[in-house]
Amino acid sequence: MLPDPCYIISDAHLGAAPAETERQVLRFIRSLEGRAKSLVVNGDLFDFWFEWKTVVPRRAVRAVAALAELKERGTDVLWIAGNHDCWGGDVLRDDYGLNYHVGPWEGTIAGWRTRIEHGDGLRVVEDRKYRRLRTVLRHPLSVRAFRMLHPDLGSRLATGSSEASRVHRAPDDGTGLRAVALEQLALDPSLDLVLFGHSHVATLERAPNGGVYANAGSWLEAPTYLKITPALVELLRWDPNGSAEGVRLHALDRRAEKSLGHS
Repeated sequence: MLPDPCYIISDAHLGAAPAETERQVLRFIRSLEGRAKSLVVNGDLFDFWFEWKTVVPRRAVRAVAALAELKERGTDVLWIAGNHDCWGGDVLRDDYGLNYHVGPWEGTIAGWRTRIEHGDGLRVVEDRKYRRLRTVLRHPLSVRAFRMLHPDLGSRLATGSSEASRVHRAPDDGTGLRAVALEQLALDPSLDLVLFGHSHVATLERAPNGGVYANAGSWLEAPTYLKITPALVELLRWDPNGSAEGVRLHALDRRAEKSLGHS
């Protein structure tokens, strides 16, 4: 169970994102102190994360430290592994105290029964080749072999191969993941909320059965995020010069027939 208010961000791709994006992500994380009871990082916070025995990517240190400090000051931090930062482990869990989770997560957020996945590999047909590649890349032997590379070389190889997926929205503009989410909600009526990232398309939508599909979007596109309370799921845009709560773009309540609209 994650307490409320719970905030969700995804797909910042720090390390490849512009320096200003990194500054705003850090300001956002630090702004949550005293406001957020929990934070979900739904994958690809970094364009690349890997843990050698004594080394981690240099450009990730400030953001991980900010998350660790937020955790130490009382905010639960759940990090769902994405396709760019799926090689986490002891450093994130033991050294920084973060709840780093590989694979789908199911539980309760502010009373909403929720399923969270980053979203890579979920489309049945379109992601078939990727799923085979993912199996190889995440295999323990592949990870062991990659760890034998010098960190400078390994980081250069990894970031050079990821350019297309970090820069562009999903070619289908998120419709594939939307279909997967709506199917999951239809198959399990006990679910109130399905959360994905990965597509870089910010979404908040009511399913036909009354459940909700939400995607926090990508900070490469716009600084959007989600906020969950017992009454609402809100899609907001970070405004560093305005209200700490950001600008509400859309909001839905649990099992209601109508959106609460814009404000």
